[in-house]
Amino acid sequence: MAEIEVNGGVVVHEFVGPEDGEVVVLTPGGRFSKDYPGVRELAEGIAAGGKRVLLWDRPNCGRSDIQVFGRSESHMRAETLGGLLDALGIERVVKFGGSGGARDSIVFALMYPERVTRLALWNIVGGNFSTMSLAGVYILNELRTVRAKGIEGVIGLGGAAGGWTDLVRDNPRNADRLRAIGAEEFERVMNRWLDAFIPKPNEAIPGVADWEFGEIRVPTLIIRPGVDDHDHPPTTSFRVHTLIKGSRLIEPPWPEDAWEQGARDREAGTGGIFQSWVLAAPTLVDFVDGKEAGEATTINWNGRPTG
Repeated sequence: MAEIEVNGGVVVHEFVGPEDGEVVVLTPGGRFSKDYPGVRELAEGIAAGGKRVLLWDRPNCGRSDIQVFGRSESHMRAETLGGLLDALGIERVVKFGGSGGARDSIVFALMYPERVTRLALWNIVGGNFSTMSLAGVYILNELRTVRAKGIEGVIGLGGAAGGWTDLVRDNPRNADRLRAIGAEEFERVMNRWLDAFIPKPNEAIPGVADWEFGEIRVPTLIIRPGVDDHDHPPTTSFRVHTLIKGSRLIEPPWPEDAWEQGARDREAGTGGIFQSWVLAAPTLVDFVDGKEAGEATTINWNGRPTG
């Protein structure tokens, strides 16, 4: 594990896999760290295929420093990743991401198209329910708290997807970083970030206009979510597939209810929401190697995948 300062904040990161392997940047969702159950397992599975996987704690995740700037949190993280790759001397990468990490990966591919050779996405968030849910998870409590209790209230604010109090616990200097940002600037940025989570008819995913997807011109693989996954509705993956020309939409390598089962296991303390992701490792390695990856998804008359 190593630390590099980017945009005035430390980014914690590490590599998994052979030093001469093609670099794959793996990004999970939520405000979860690179050490959240299921993330490292997937990285090790990809590394077993000869790839060099970069795991990193995005700003506002794990042990990295808090950062509060940018058009949206995903845009801020994309800029941070660009700076991290500069510092590491890495020019081009394969970009993988699931759930919120899929959104972060899409934004990175849009901001740094010259740096991405391939793009793989799964559990993509979109639609009214999941987008508005994320507003509650990431923004609305923050705005209520900073207005009522100031920045000290934010420092003590927890959350289901990893709260600010967890970030201070894992990295004590984050308390002073929040104090330095201050209540006024924190509220100003949260209001800007909120806009990404207001559902809009021209945005398949939060904070990215549909027309922007036309700028993605690298081989792209999309893994369909479970048919009843309300947090990552299949319609969003289908829509992104139509927006990225030449992308391939495939059947999931995990059970249809994998996300729901992961959520139940997380509540029971016996697992996590990303626990099934390791099953995608062989498919993702094949994709990096330019092989046909997975069984293509087709749709029948009632809109449900048929395989």
